Amino acid sequence: MHLILLVLQAVVVPPDSGETHLRNIRQLTFGGQNAEAYWSASGRQLILQRQPPEDSTGCDQEYIMNADGTGLRRVSSGLGRTTCGYFLAHDTRIFYSSTEHAGVACPPRPDYSRGYVWAIYDYDIYVANPDGSGKRRLTDNPGYDAEGTLSPDGQTIVFTSLRDGDLDIYTMHTDGTGLRRLTHTLGYDGGPFFSPDGKLIVYRAYHPATAADSAEYRDLLARHLVRPLKMDLWVMNADGSGQRQITHLPGASFAPAFTPDGRRVIFASNWRAPTSRNFDLYLVNLDGTGLEQVTTNPEFDAFPMFSPDGRQLVWASNRPGKVPHETNIFVTEWVERP
Repeated sequence: MHLILLVLQAVVVPPDSGETHLRNIRQLTFGGQNAEAYWSASGRQLILQRQPPEDSTGCDQEYIMNADGTGLRRVSSGLGRTTCGYFLAHDTRIFYSSTEHAGVACPPRPDYSRGYVWAIYDYDIYVANPDGSGKRRLTDNPGYDAEGTLSPDGQTIVFTSLRDGDLDIYTMHTDGTGLRRLTHTLGYDGGPFFSPDGKLIVYRAYHPATAADSAEYRDLLARHLVRPLKMDLWVMNADGSGQRQITHLPGASFAPAFTPDGRRVIFASNWRAPTSRNFDLYLVNLDGTGLEQVTTNPEFDAFPMFSPDGRQLVWASNRPGKVPHETNIFVTEWVERP
């Protein structure tokens, strides 16, 4: 695989008013669409999905960069569409989801004529070396296998799949064996993340509340679509037991991750303006109390994740984009008690 390395200098960006948990914010990417940046176990690297500004395909590919933004390089094949990369095996391997088995071309964007929807593409999970070599397909399932993350002990992948006819959360060993379904309620259960001790999983969910909602959800899913306008956060034990809803907010709450002490969840939500793109980061206790706003930028802030040592937070934001809706990766020192 031919790799092109980009050496970019991180730029310090001032926090917005009220962003007291954030100190020394640095912008790591510049231009295009950059999202879902997740730390390596060492804290020295980040894996992310990216559409460079010069890319006309409209499809994300997987990239790795150093934690200071240098050494940005593509590690996926450039075929199809990819999402949800993560480090594996003490950073000696990576995994991500790709549609390349279904076709080398970029799959088309969904039809927005009936409102905003997400496409449920034919993703499978692939594993590879950190330079993209040695790629191997880990799942072989018609439909959606994506949104994968890793347990703290490195033994278990948790992910979302359509394999049983609904969008549910599953776990499997890192070699693809030991598949276990954790959620069974009709609706979209996704974006799962383990707690630091591996005992809990936090996830986003939309469960239709009425017969009409259920019919619409099933109709969209039959066309490989989902409408992500109403979502709340749930927590369950790592074996799927003890499922409980922890947010009851308007709009969409998603991209949850645990704080380093495992006592709270950080997530993105547009609950203050549920029809807008103004997503901010929030903290909430595991019992749903103590909701606290972290970011105040009037644009998009999402996909937060704490570094392994708990001292830094990485996330994706539209601040301060040169063109509308440009999304870049930012990292900040975390101030626990401002």
